[in-house]
Amino acid sequence: MSTAEVCPCGRVDAKQRAVAYANCCGRFVDHFNDTPAPDAEHLMRSRYSAFVCERADYLLATWHVNTRPASLDFEAGAKWLGLEVREHQVTGVDSAEVEFVARYRVAGQAVRLHERSRFVREGGRWLYVDGDQR
Repeated sequence: MSTAEVCPCGRVDAKQRAVAYANCCGRFVDHFNDTPAPDAEHLMRSRYSAFVCERADYLLATWHVNTRPASLDFEAGAKWLGLEVREHQVTGVDSAEVEFVARYRVAGQAVRLHERSRFVREGGRWLYVDGDQR
């Protein structure tokens, strides 16, 4: 993805202008070792962008070791359509939850993924643990 392109996560600035990938999720996805996401919402948004860009390396690196799959396959032909963050809730000093709806289309069928995800912070890095689909 070009760094000047609009970020897939849909974040907008104070003037309601779309934020560029490089200034949004790209700084985490492309520079994971140096720039970890500062909170669970940023991590969730960057993971959505990583799905759009098919960046399995980032997704696996930000998945908690206790629940991380050995590998990750992407849905062939999936077209990601948008992300809506409904809630970001801090649940403890090093834990948080994010409720979101992600929409995509595959094989002509619309799919809506509504999930409340759980995150923990370990060693200064936020990690995706798991989630409950709604």
